[in-house]
Amino acid sequence: MCFGPGCQAGCASARREARYYAATPSSRSHCILNDSATLSRTPLLDTTAAIAFAAVGAAAGLFAGLLGIGGGAVMVPALLLLLPAFDMGGTWTAHQAVATSLATVVAAGSASALSHHRRGAVQWVLVRRLVPSLLAGAACGALVAGWLPGLWLKRLFGLFLLASGARMLLARPASTKPRPLPDNRLLSAGGAGIGALSAVLGIGGGIMIVPYLARHGVALRNAVATSSACGVPLALAGSIGFVLSGWGRGGLAPHSLGFVLWPAVLAIAAAAMPMANVGARLAHRLPTVALRRVFALFLLVVGLRLLLG
Repeated sequence: MCFGPGCQAGCASARREARYYAATPSSRSHCILNDSATLSRTPLLDTTAAIAFAAVGAAAGLFAGLLGIGGGAVMVPALLLLLPAFDMGGTWTAHQAVATSLATVVAAGSASALSHHRRGAVQWVLVRRLVPSLLAGAACGALVAGWLPGLWLKRLFGLFLLASGARMLLARPASTKPRPLPDNRLLSAGGAGIGALSAVLGIGGGIMIVPYLARHGVALRNAVATSSACGVPLALAGSIGFVLSGWGRGGLAPHSLGFVLWPAVLAIAAAAMPMANVGARLAHRLPTVALRRVFALFLLVVGLRLLLG
């Protein structure tokens, strides 16, 4: 302790110097602290955005459970509109829409698959045969998509929706005569292709897996249920690929992990999961053929919008 005047003055000077250096850190530390404080003050989502994303999740979850499509065909077009509307868009809007959709499919698809499993509709033998190739294809597709221009992703998705809608409208009823699935080599090749394209487009693969299984004699309700189970690991692998391919990119929306916008994922998934259970229950009661035709018209309209917009 200081008792003399000289000592007290020295201590006061030392304290002022300490306060000066504490208040003027190095420029690098100053920037890091400012950036951290700014990010911590940035809300995850405002109320309007949270409601909008939840509405998208409710619609996506309902279709995921009802038709086994994973919900990506609903989420990606909606996110392409909502992200710029809430100032979350930019150079990577298309990439973030696809990646965020895939991450949400993990949650919605899990709820849908669990509901179908409880009804004994999932053919787990087919899931085990398809999943390894779906995983490999999805991981590769997500990594490649990270380097594609955003306009290409939008146009590809529009073309895919048009092709899917036309096929669903024009498809003939599946034959009741059993047809065996291809051998493991051909099945793996088909699974890898479905996985890669699904990851690039941000979908759970149901739009392709369901007709593929139905053409080979799997009953439609079983095909929908099995597709829901296949879509979960597919979407998980694709999401990880988009996190890696988007890591360190500039111009991403706040609170993004790679290309995945987690606040939107949480809001969409919170509504999608309960609605996926509702859709899965309705799939066992409603005429799915008529519903597929209505959904096909929706796909055609959205596909044209993405191509011409």
